[in-house]
Amino acid sequence: MNDEIVIAEALNGEVRIHIARTTKLVEEARKHHNCMPTSIAALGRTLTATSIMASDLKNNYETITCIINGNGPSGTILAQANGEGKVRGFIGNPGLHYVREDGHLDVARAVGVNGNLTVIRDSGLKEAFTGVAPLQSGEIGDDFTYYFAISEQIPSVVGVGVLVDVDYSIKASGGLIYQLMPKATEETIVYCEELAKRQKPVSTLISEGKDLEDIIIDYFPDAKILNHRNIKWYCDCSKEKFAYSLMTLADEDLDELIEEDKGAEVRCEYCNTFYNFSTQELKEIKAKKING
Repeated sequence: MNDEIVIAEALNGEVRIHIARTTKLVEEARKHHNCMPTSIAALGRTLTATSIMASDLKNNYETITCIINGNGPSGTILAQANGEGKVRGFIGNPGLHYVREDGHLDVARAVGVNGNLTVIRDSGLKEAFTGVAPLQSGEIGDDFTYYFAISEQIPSVVGVGVLVDVDYSIKASGGLIYQLMPKATEETIVYCEELAKRQKPVSTLISEGKDLEDIIIDYFPDAKILNHRNIKWYCDCSKEKFAYSLMTLADEDLDELIEEDKGAEVRCEYCNTFYNFSTQELKEIKAKKING
């Protein structure tokens, strides 16, 4: 099944629900960055939450970027998604494999808690909106829950999970976010609080073959499905774009690459793709820069 996000509302419109299947895009992220299990669990959870947040964007060119750094071994985790459902990201240290005593991957140990979750909403205007919230547990889901409450004043339940198979491929990945609308009654609040205590991880349900709409209906029997959004791993980097970036270097830096390094190799941080530039290509870049 392809990755997608299903958007719904329930309890007389007092709750808005987003549920995502992100198995394929997280597997693509794992392969691009050669991630070990705990690293891809942390990155995959972040990619999933970010893709869900971006599913409400009105225009394809709008983006949401989520950055997590808890000063743990994982380093910086960054995920970016746009209104077209294209998602990409990276983790500073892709080589982590920590397991808790209960057998689950120890994402909190990898991420750490001495830092922040930063969310940047770019709508193409002069100033992008930036929200920041301190990390609560390093488990990602809890941290997004706190972010919504503090920075966006939206009471939310966020569950994101990644199941890694024995061969380190992604068995299942997904997320569920439901949020209280301003008109939510006390009865609705209590229902959501009780649901949060008993719900199963979405990644587990996906691995069992459950359909996203069926999961929503199981939890919210009166739910009304509003929309389906396709999502996928995608990076728009190219050699042409990096050539343009090289044009911004100072002349002496370009000369050093040409005369001393005999070329340049640049890497896209988002997808770990390498691009090589020969001395002749660098000379052509410098000539274009000089000639405008």
